[in-house]
Amino acid sequence: MQPGPTRRLRAGIVSVIFSVGLVLSVLTAAFIGTAGIGPVDVYGILVRRLGLGTIAPGPEAPPLIDALIWESRLPRVLLAAVVGMGLAVSGAVLQSITRNPLAEPYLLGVSSGASTGAVAVMILGLGSGAVNLSTGAFVGAIVAFGIVLLLIGGGRISNPARVVLTGVLVSQFFSAVTSLVLMLDGDADSTRGFTYWLLGSLGGARWEPLLIAGAVILAAALLCLVFAPALDAFAFGWDTAASLGINVTRARVSLMILTALMTAAAVAASGAIGFIGLLVPHIVRLLAGPAHRVLLPLSALGGAIFLIWVDTCARSLFSPHEVPVGVVTALLGAPVFALVLRKAAAR
Repeated sequence: MQPGPTRRLRAGIVSVIFSVGLVLSVLTAAFIGTAGIGPVDVYGILVRRLGLGTIAPGPEAPPLIDALIWESRLPRVLLAAVVGMGLAVSGAVLQSITRNPLAEPYLLGVSSGASTGAVAVMILGLGSGAVNLSTGAFVGAIVAFGIVLLLIGGGRISNPARVVLTGVLVSQFFSAVTSLVLMLDGDADSTRGFTYWLLGSLGGARWEPLLIAGAVILAAALLCLVFAPALDAFAFGWDTAASLGINVTRARVSLMILTALMTAAAVAASGAIGFIGLLVPHIVRLLAGPAHRVLLPLSALGGAIFLIWVDTCARSLFSPHEVPVGVVTALLGAPVFALVLRKAAAR
């Protein structure tokens, strides 16, 4: 699917705006918070930590302020960017694979499986302390996706609706298991803690989980870009894609595995954050067109920017309380998605 000159120009402009916007969002969000640290102090901490102390303005910040920026706030901003990228790219890919505009990253049962893995660690104590919550969630997500893949015959099923229904089936099963564990073994504190995690939060962001999630999500997103021609062909149906020389089964299974890995890494790091994978790809299509070699990178940038600012609002606007970021994405995403649907219908 080759975009015309006007669409290429528009896509280029959007790419520049999104790229600059992401850099500015990271830098700006790093000094927004309740601690009242100025941008000059934040800039000084960042350049000193990067080994560029000779260009740092003013004296060194106190150790407590330095730790707040470098060990807490910056990893949180970067994790928001990484998670937003992964969810947005996953949503764009699954919407193409299933030819379903309402497809989103949790379609393949990954979120429900992650919830079951998390509750097994948090409430049942699975792993006896050797397995943390994020690891349990990641393993649960991969197990759920493995069951989906098994039920659709290793990707040989040629009906997109069958894939969607299988994902819903597995999601409902794991949701039921999670609810059963909470009802039988959960006390008030553990249930409250699990519910907060389930709504999505980036409050526990640190460098180690950021680097792990970032490596998985960035690598998988780049590999998805390799399949851009196949994704474009899927828009005309799986049979048509096969007639164009696309190995449909291999491309479909590879892309589902990649989206499952991205979603599992995102959910393990932050909990279930909705609407990003559903909303961002539709906005990007309206701005730059449906060609996936443009859609995927712009969705990644747009998802990163969106989640950075949603999380910044969640941790600063409601101080001293911190609202789970998944709640804010739903509050913002529902009306925005309604506007997107209205605009798309009017075209």
